[in-house]
Amino acid sequence: MKALSTQTRSIKPAEVEKNWHLIDAEGLVVGRLASIVANILRGKHKPSYTPHVDCGDHVVIINVEKVKFTGNKLKQQTYYKHTGYAGGIKEVTADKVLAGRFPERVLEKAVERMVPRGPLGRQQMKALHLYAGSEHPHDGQQPQVLDVASMNRKNKAAK
Repeated sequence: MKALSTQTRSIKPAEVEKNWHLIDAEGLVVGRLASIVANILRGKHKPSYTPHVDCGDHVVIINVEKVKFTGNKLKQQTYYKHTGYAGGIKEVTADKVLAGRFPERVLEKAVERMVPRGPLGRQQMKALHLYAGSEHPHDGQQPQVLDVASMNRKNKAAK
């Protein structure tokens, strides 16, 4: 019988195996979906998780324009940006972003704020692929469907 090892194994970047996951975001709550996606991008769902290595998987999310907010967050959630000029701070609410040209930015910002800042976080965010409609160009990677709605009853909006 082999003795139990007392050392923690740290995975090397060359040993990382990246899988692909497909999530249909229709009717899902933004914050709950973002936390699940951030954990997958970081690789925390794997037993070989290493904090300083990008060991996460690729995540393809479709129907991002149909995500839901709970409570009054749709009208109250505000996103800020600065033009670079004096007094040039601009704000836009979540409902305007979802109705606008790039509705995937709502979920992108939510996930981005849940991964670490710095080079590792930027590398992990490149594995996130967001699409407003139900079509995506990643069929060749054969992504596994991940049913986020069935994980917890609160992941799907009540309405």
